[in-house]
Amino acid sequence: MDERGYIRYIDRHKDVIVVSGFKVWPNEIEEVVMLHPGVKEVGVIGAPDEKSGEAVKVYLVKKDPALTTEAVIAHCHANLTEYKVPKQVEFRDKLPKSPIGKILRWKLKEEHVASTGEGA
Repeated sequence: MDERGYIRYIDRHKDVIVVSGFKVWPNEIEEVVMLHPGVKEVGVIGAPDEKSGEAVKVYLVKKDPALTTEAVIAHCHANLTEYKVPKQVEFRDKLPKSPIGKILRWKLKEEHVASTGEGA
């Protein structure tokens, strides 16, 4: 709440990803990616994309060190509609989390903007 008494959403107000006008919910993508046996943790954001407005970007922690970007994309192609398939996959050693262990998508989005300058 600001000094004038207005409430502002700062966490999940923009979780929905809009790909070429289609709405994509990160939870759906995360659930599908987590079904892959080589994945330990996953977080999904919308990354700016010139062609579609936004594109699905997946951050994940491997359970299987041999897991590849191609395997993640193939798994998603088999289980998701085309526009929901991630265009980018980034492997991490860990994902940012809240004190209760929830993955912080806003932090991933912030890190993406800082590293690429996109969406700033």
